[in-house]
Amino acid sequence: MIQGTTSDAGKTTLVAALCRILKRRGVSVAPFKPQNMALNSAVTEDGGEIGRAQALQAQAAGLKPHTDMNPILIKPTSDTKAQIIIHGKAVSGMEAAVYHDYKSHAMVAVLESYYRLKDQYDVIIVEGAGSPAEINLRDRDIANMGFAEAVDCPVIIIADIDRGGVFAHIVGTLDLLSESEQKRVIGFVINRFRGDINLLQSGLDWLDQKTGKPVLGVVPYVQGLRLDAEDALEKHTQKNPHAKIRVSVLVLPRISNHNDFDSLRFNTDVEFTWVGPEHNIPACDLIIIPGSKNVCADLQFLREQGWDKAIAKHLRYGGKLIGICGGFQILGEVISDPDEIESRLVEVKGLGYFSMNTRLFPEKILRQQCGTLWDKITQVNGYEIHCGVSEGDALKNPAVYFNSGIADGAISDDGQILGTYLHGLFDLPEASKMLLQWCGIENIQTDNLNDVREKALNDLADEVERAMKLDWLL
Repeated sequence: MIQGTTSDAGKTTLVAALCRILKRRGVSVAPFKPQNMALNSAVTEDGGEIGRAQALQAQAAGLKPHTDMNPILIKPTSDTKAQIIIHGKAVSGMEAAVYHDYKSHAMVAVLESYYRLKDQYDVIIVEGAGSPAEINLRDRDIANMGFAEAVDCPVIIIADIDRGGVFAHIVGTLDLLSESEQKRVIGFVINRFRGDINLLQSGLDWLDQKTGKPVLGVVPYVQGLRLDAEDALEKHTQKNPHAKIRVSVLVLPRISNHNDFDSLRFNTDVEFTWVGPEHNIPACDLIIIPGSKNVCADLQFLREQGWDKAIAKHLRYGGKLIGICGGFQILGEVISDPDEIESRLVEVKGLGYFSMNTRLFPEKILRQQCGTLWDKITQVNGYEIHCGVSEGDALKNPAVYFNSGIADGAISDDGQILGTYLHGLFDLPEASKMLLQWCGIENIQTDNLNDVREKALNDLADEVERAMKLDWLL
């Protein structure tokens, strides 16, 4: 099990790297994360929902994502409430205190999934969540040491030296563990190191003497690693004087599935901007409203930022606008949530660009989809994951045709605005090229996102293989 001194210490990438290394050595390996809190999710082949990071780790292991790889997924809808997903299906929305009491029931689901995987694979690489030293969450813990103790799993602790204070992070984390948990830790990994490793050696020697546990590897800072982020966003513009197109994506408070835009972020012909709170939408060719886990509240936030007025101005000057999933719903006339599935806002007026209304229902739609864009030629691939059902005249001019026979989304009569429920809209290179041509950009280079991920996973595995004492670990 890989646990971290902090969130974003490198747990996800180390698990992915170890899965890829073992796969390359012919070992039957699977990733597992007992509990994940993230708004980036993926739809599995068995029709469930798991964290996006576990889908990436499954790819690293050469497997198709399965709900057993992430049995508990928590998707926050506010600062104190979240939707709880067990074995891929949403069971309810819970306040944080209520879920804390529910953890003993959640642990049953965690162990069921773990033992099913154990029966199928020779090795399981487990990812923890946050830090095991969060003492306010230790009671009934299922995400870190609580799970490791339950299944008798050895633990590696990873720390990010790029944050500073790496030795304090490691020693402090270890000191806050119980005696049995400390014994369970077999060693440490230091992540994102830059510079001359000889200058670090005295610290490594001190850490070994202080704790009696080895440093199993010092992983270098890998520049330009193009892998799915679990939740974190790099909220800055990737300035590109040679860009052929400028794209701005709105960072809503409950933005979901921001990996939808990885193929744009990684494209050297694109100047890409995350537009965060209290920031103006810059002059650009394309604005995208992404998915949301609390679409009514996020629509209110959009208006509070003045982004609705900026979008209207952008359209008057001939710019293009895309809404995906919750962003698509925002483009309609009304969004209603009478059952208060996402918030207490039972009805909110949309931006009114599409003649359609959306209602949120308790049953979530989870489907892998493939099909074509509006030209009925250009292939698209992805998934649906939404509670809303939209109806209205705008849907008579769909943006996507699924092979399942469903027409999805809408394109405005003037051809400036597009909306769809399909996540992964830009992932295939021909689809990305077609959409950028729709924005008026010709002769643009696009890459297959799956190929980009494969190269990144192999590059990452190479770095970790060089950096870690793998023979000892194996």
